[in-house]
Amino acid sequence: MGVFVFLPLVLPLTALPIARLAEQHLHPRTATRLLTLVGAVLAVCSTLCLGLLMVVGTAQLPGNPLPDSWSDPEVRAAVPYDVVAGKAAIGALAAVAVACTATWLRHGRVRRSAQLALAGLPESPVAVLPDDKAYAYALPGTSGRTGKPGRIVVSTGMLDSLSPRERRALIAHERAHLTAHHHRHLLTAQLAARANPLLRPLRAAVDYCAERWADEEAAREVGDRRVMALAVGKAALVSQGTPGPTLAGIAAPGPVPRRVAALLGPVPPSRPWPPTWTAAGLALWVAAVGTAASAVSSANAAVALVLVLHAATPL
Repeated sequence: MGVFVFLPLVLPLTALPIARLAEQHLHPRTATRLLTLVGAVLAVCSTLCLGLLMVVGTAQLPGNPLPDSWSDPEVRAAVPYDVVAGKAAIGALAAVAVACTATWLRHGRVRRSAQLALAGLPESPVAVLPDDKAYAYALPGTSGRTGKPGRIVVSTGMLDSLSPRERRALIAHERAHLTAHHHRHLLTAQLAARANPLLRPLRAAVDYCAERWADEEAAREVGDRRVMALAVGKAALVSQGTPGPTLAGIAAPGPVPRRVAALLGPVPPSRPWPPTWTAAGLALWVAAVGTAASAVSSANAAVALVLVLHAATPL
């Protein structure tokens, strides 16, 4: 495997420039999808390489259930610094598993709690809760034969703080979250950041770009970008937030002033790829090359380890 097994652990650094530049130079829809995909691939590759290192480290532990031949010097020679890296990977992979599992379970728990809070209310696309606290968020539906469609949850406190046109903008914003399944992007970015801390800037960028995507869709539906900007600003001032970071809402935590400024400006360009010889274009190419290199490196390390272990395993 050589050094290839370590590259996917640090190659997420190549995505950091585009994490910020995508917010400024790409359409929010394109940026959200692109950053989510890049983060997911980089997280999977780094986790795979931790797993490969863990196999070598576990084989060195006394009493392990793996074949004794997997701890032979010839096998350990396939991994640089095998003694330290192999055993360190055990703890690192365990931490990743715990963090990702906790994030996944929390997401499910928050969704179930939100669904229970709506029990007894009419089955309408917009659920209005009698609550003086101001909040609004998009609650994804459930899958399966008895699945329920997604709903917009808004409190009376939030509605009372907005004008009729701003309420329409708020509903359009939350509807855009549901239509584009933004909770999937947010959850994927959260899991990727748990798998590799170097991907945390991408998670923040996905959170922001998903909100900007919904802002633009709502502004187009309402037909007035200024009204949308006012709705975002007012909602942010009074909102109590959303039940969890993977549920999208108009007043989600983040750089609200930048969202308002973007809405008061022109419609962002819809080009899928910025010009190559610009800062955003170069950053995007760097991220693309880093992601491809991470995939190739992890695949190379996996194949190499499988071949080594196969050769070391007695027939």
